[in-house]
Amino acid sequence: MTGGGDLTARWVIHAVGPVWMGGGEGEEELLASAVAASLSRAEEIGAKSVALPALSTGVYGFPIDRAAEISVEQARRFAGSAKTVEGIVFCLFDERAYGAFQRAMGRE
Repeated sequence: MTGGGDLTARWVIHAVGPVWMGGGEGEEELLASAVAASLSRAEEIGAKSVALPALSTGVYGFPIDRAAEISVEQARRFAGSAKTVEGIVFCLFDERAYGAFQRAMGRE
């Protein structure tokens, strides 16, 4: 975790998701763990809101639809027990990612 620097964010929680190796190397569990750990860290520092990217879906090659499902599932689990975090926003790079996350949230 580092300070937000010139960002409007107070903190940046750094997370590394897994490289997609075809799905047989525990990538889904590793992605779920990375998202859950980031959210837990936000709670530990008393954050009121969190912005999450689509971890591992760029050069790491994680399939966007599955990554969206995993990320949304972890966010929903976390939201049920969060004490300080009041909002979670997914910050997405393009329309394809936006559509995948919309589907994962049941909005499309």
